[in-house]
Amino acid sequence: MAVTLPTAALGTRLDRLPLSPFHRRLVVALAGMILFEWVETYSFAFVAPVLRQQWDLPLSTVAVVAGAGQLGAFAGGVLAGYLADRVGLRRTMLACVTLYCTATVACVLVQGPWQLITARTATHAGAQGMAVVAIVVLTEFVPAATRGRLQTYKVAIGSLGIPIAAWTGYFLVPAWTWGWRLVFALGLFGVVFAVLIHRWVPESPRWLAARGRTDEAEAIVCHVEAECGVLPRTGGEPPTGTRPAPSATTATTPTAAPERPRLSELWTGAHRRNFLIVTTMWVTGLLAYSAYNTWTPTLLAETGLDLDDTLLLSAVLATAAPLGALAAVPLIDRWDRRRTQLALGALSAIALLLFSLVRAPAAVLVLGCLVSLLFQMSVPFLQVYSAEVFPTRIRALGSGTSNAVSRIFNFAAPMLVAALYAGAGYTAVFVLIAALSAAGGLIAVRFGPRTTGVSLEAATTAPPR
Repeated sequence: MAVTLPTAALGTRLDRLPLSPFHRRLVVALAGMILFEWVETYSFAFVAPVLRQQWDLPLSTVAVVAGAGQLGAFAGGVLAGYLADRVGLRRTMLACVTLYCTATVACVLVQGPWQLITARTATHAGAQGMAVVAIVVLTEFVPAATRGRLQTYKVAIGSLGIPIAAWTGYFLVPAWTWGWRLVFALGLFGVVFAVLIHRWVPESPRWLAARGRTDEAEAIVCHVEAECGVLPRTGGEPPTGTRPAPSATTATTPTAAPERPRLSELWTGAHRRNFLIVTTMWVTGLLAYSAYNTWTPTLLAETGLDLDDTLLLSAVLATAAPLGALAAVPLIDRWDRRRTQLALGALSAIALLLFSLVRAPAAVLVLGCLVSLLFQMSVPFLQVYSAEVFPTRIRALGSGTSNAVSRIFNFAAPMLVAALYAGAGYTAVFVLIAALSAAGGLIAVRFGPRTTGVSLEAATTAPPR
């Protein structure tokens, strides 16, 4: 479907804006959605060893608990993507936060593994919904020249959730038999960011224009322009307390009645290629990233490290995550995202292979920090690329569904890792993770379109290069 003139015109106006306090507030508010997704995703890695002791769980049951939440993430990603494109990004994000915080209470109160499976399925659904919509909202608001950089700042702030979960686990889990409940309770702070979303994040004007609501889209763009110190194209700032009149572009351009987004559009027609590319990148990237972060504490414990040493090493490794995102800032808008992703994947694979061969705590610490750093450098590249290649009308659905499909594959990953560890040993697990980490960038370079520095409207129609 061709890009509508109102959407393209408003997108051009957003792309020409200088960065302002509006953009900084947007990054902070949306980073909270990523932060609590990672708190939820990685908190279990730091409580799994003690739950295994307290509940006398076999490794296979730990794998089921770790994997079951991926089904919730799949449902949350697809449903949130559909609802965001159907009823609005802002409204969908607030609904997902509500689900996440409610389900977090259930995680704190569970009394056994099956209750925990149910509660974590719901929290993963809410967390995944928050995250996929946050990626799209920021992508649609920020200028093309700094789109990757602001996404990276959002990831850097959001990835603080990993060390927060890790250090909370390190200090609280060994201290009390119920310390792991406090780790899960971290998710309740998500309500703070729900307030920030409500106050600081307007609806996407690109989405509004694509739905035919050009007057509302024009009002939001005029407000953002005013905050950036740029005169709206209507000739000036709208008077305080009044609704700005539509610009000539939006007032005179007829907009057809919007169609409902359909999942079938991702599997057929013009969008199939990009959907398959991005889905493959999410599947391989998430399998590698999740397997490493989820299983490293447990596998280190299995090799003979005691619980305190394992939690300490894991917490230090997790602390490298935000630094990795910050290291991506000077790269993400400078060079072709696809080729940089490939280089980071290759370096991660080498570091993982070396990590699998060492056992001394000092060597584990150094190589583990390097792996965490490289993995986290790759995250903003994947997030922004997956939103850039779809048009506005199905951007949330395409980005969210490709991410969500990876969760289905990730559902089987814990069982696969457990079986591989039992059959082939510790090193084989990290050989698999290394191969997966290098695959996504290779797929993007070979088949994906270039998007770096290109407007969203142009990126969605760009041929592979």
